[in-house]
Amino acid sequence: MTFSIHCHWQCKIKMTSLLLFVLTLSSSVRDIFTYKHVIFMHGVMSDPSEFDNLHTFIEKDHPGTNVTVIDAYNGYSSLDNLWSQANDILPIVTKVMQENTGGVHLLCFSQGGLLCRAIIEMSGPRHNVDTFISLSSPQAGQYGDTQVLHILFPYYVKRSLYELFYSRIGQHISIGNYWNDPLHQQLYLEYCNFLPVINNQVVSNSSQAYKSSFARLKNLVLIGGPDDDVIMPWQSSHFATSDGNDTIIPMKDQEWYKNDSFGLRTLDERGSVHTYTVPGHKHYDWHRNYTVFTNYIAPWLT
Repeated sequence: MTFSIHCHWQCKIKMTSLLLFVLTLSSSVRDIFTYKHVIFMHGVMSDPSEFDNLHTFIEKDHPGTNVTVIDAYNGYSSLDNLWSQANDILPIVTKVMQENTGGVHLLCFSQGGLLCRAIIEMSGPRHNVDTFISLSSPQAGQYGDTQVLHILFPYYVKRSLYELFYSRIGQHISIGNYWNDPLHQQLYLEYCNFLPVINNQVVSNSSQAYKSSFARLKNLVLIGGPDDDVIMPWQSSHFATSDGNDTIIPMKDQEWYKNDSFGLRTLDERGSVHTYTVPGHKHYDWHRNYTVFTNYIAPWLT
């Protein structure tokens, strides 16, 4: 009888220990497979509703993912100077990063991709961005006639827009901050106060900090395609530019890549740059298309 009682308590102890082990294991597995927080930044002349479809896709494929949609500089206010926008949005992103010590993902569309790049560079060693997904964003600047430009600036074509954008007044307009006219590079470097700065083509007191911060990314995902009717040249979404005569200068032939001015070459040589060329999608299809999401975005939102 004594032996039976002793065995009974031993079994209880073993079962309790086993239960605690299972609960601990479950917690550990849950922590490992919890999806990182996603921050979304919309494009020019848009607002948080631009994320609606992507949010639905994420909820379907990655249930339980927490998201923050930046609700700032919507509509016409998205045309404000990009430094003003970046400085106001930085505290919002910083707060989310501080609340998610395991890291976050940035998913940024069109002009929003340039804002996100600036925010990463401005964040310094405190940023914990795991993956930055640049969805059809003019990372190497914009130079082309588009419907949006015709509506906003009906009296200009691409070869004359530098007259507006490369001026003190023009630099109050966000598009002017990344207008990269290959035929007027000296004016671009002299007047354009955003893209040349985050590219470290114009040296500033923050140049080294910008480079170090950007190089801390684990993954940079660049998505674009030849049927995009807004980003021009469309290869800008892959850090390529035009020479002004229909010849594309690819990312690796850019001086700021060769010099590793802002850390892009460091990321690339580390195998952290992932480039996707996806035909068949116009500009405002990217964030609405489930196939684009499942094939090129979802695999990185882990």
